[in-house]
Amino acid sequence: MDTTSTPAHIGSFVPETAFGIWFLRTYTWEHHVLRVAINDLKRLITKPLPAAPVLVDVGCGQGISFRLLEQAFAPQRIVGVDCHAPSLEASRRAARAIGTPVDILHADCAALPLPDACADIVFCHQTFHHLVEQERALAEFRRVLKPGGVLLFAESTDAYIKSWVIRLLFRHPMHVQKSADGYLQMLRAGGFDFDQRNVSLPYLWWSRAADFGLFERLGLHHPKPGKRRETLVNVAATKLVA
Repeated sequence: MDTTSTPAHIGSFVPETAFGIWFLRTYTWEHHVLRVAINDLKRLITKPLPAAPVLVDVGCGQGISFRLLEQAFAPQRIVGVDCHAPSLEASRRAARAIGTPVDILHADCAALPLPDACADIVFCHQTFHHLVEQERALAEFRRVLKPGGVLLFAESTDAYIKSWVIRLLFRHPMHVQKSADGYLQMLRAGGFDFDQRNVSLPYLWWSRAADFGLFERLGLHHPKPGKRRETLVNVAATKLVA
């Protein structure tokens, strides 16, 4: 199913640069960023999921995630949501290429045009650092999740977003960027539950914007967890029931 909804307002996110939109179509994005994150998030889930979940992909962009999410979770339906109308044209093509029904919504993550408790999984991958109204968006994710539903949250931290090369090539609202601990605290304050088994702090080559892991490959630098500035945080968080 292919539906289009026009958002009431689109003022709560910072749009990507032309380079960023191009990058989201590359092999590097699909295989070294998106695929790796989905595999890691699936590993972090420690509770049973429904056999055929309803999955909402917030910030779906060009829909490259649809095929990977279909393979990972065998959903009965995917709802793709994004503010960027031109990207949604590519999302519609991606939706037609898979077997799972996909609804496409042109909407703001901070004002999802979805009913309460309609989703088993909300997938938020590298979207949150674009959002200005982060707490409001997180409340929307919680609202549309069923009791006990799972938020799959994968995000770059301020250490990465504020690096010079990322500031040069991409565009983000700098005043809302957070550390890994900051994002974890925000998720807990927003009504989500998780423990250490549900959290991953990947340190992938592309997330080291200072040298893209070159010093490590040359054996000149060996940063250890707890003694480095984390660049990524992945969480499989469960909606708490009030």
